[in-house]
Amino acid sequence: MNILARARCKACWVIAGTLVLIVASFWSLDLQWGQFLSPGAIASMGRFLAEFVPPETSSAFLAKTWNAWLETLAMSALGTLLAAVFGLLLALPASKVHAGDAAQLRPLVRLLLNALRSIPELVWAALLLIAAGLGPFPGTLALAVHTTGVLGRLFAESIENAAPGPAFALRVRGVGEGRIFLFATLPQIWPQIISYTLYRWENNIRAAAVLGVVGAGGLGQMLYYHLGLFQMRETATVLLGMIALVALVDAMSALWRHALER
Repeated sequence: MNILARARCKACWVIAGTLVLIVASFWSLDLQWGQFLSPGAIASMGRFLAEFVPPETSSAFLAKTWNAWLETLAMSALGTLLAAVFGLLLALPASKVHAGDAAQLRPLVRLLLNALRSIPELVWAALLLIAAGLGPFPGTLALAVHTTGVLGRLFAESIENAAPGPAFALRVRGVGEGRIFLFATLPQIWPQIISYTLYRWENNIRAAAVLGVVGAGGLGQMLYYHLGLFQMRETATVLLGMIALVALVDAMSALWRHALER
């Protein structure tokens, strides 16, 4: 059996295994599609959605939503910036920069990065609320801590996958490791650093909204409050603010990535 035939055989087994898992998932979850798509359920959903129209547009509420909108934007931006800085600092000891590098701290730092990103932002926020109290500060720290684990691992992989030629040329001339990183490795991975950071900023916008559930401020806290009181018109306005915020950040990220590609 040639290589192409073996590859096709493996692909067939992977596809077959995936299909079995999908079928088993539908069977084990006991999804009640008939009840979900029944006329009564659809009518109930329609009545519920109708309560969101029209959104609340009073000047006082819009001003309150605007302040929460800016707060959510600031939380996500500052949390992502802190995570990018600390993620890069931790990525250096978490990576093996060349073949002769002992990288003694690599297993320990990678374990730390795994721990930071394994705990969800919501849990970090709940823990930090105990120390810092309610408001955007613990939410910002929660985003920073979790995202540090994510970006640190991604940055470390970028450092290890950088072309070794420029660094080797400086190393044989006796240049220090710090300068080698700044002038040989960092220019190669800089586009990846920016791309990963922007992507995580987009994710942190959504995460910042969720953190309001535990009192971390911003649009999420407004959403949790008004939805809990069944104030659907106010909830609709907050949701529209979230959609606009995500769209804005997505557009900004696209423009910055386009500028980097030039």
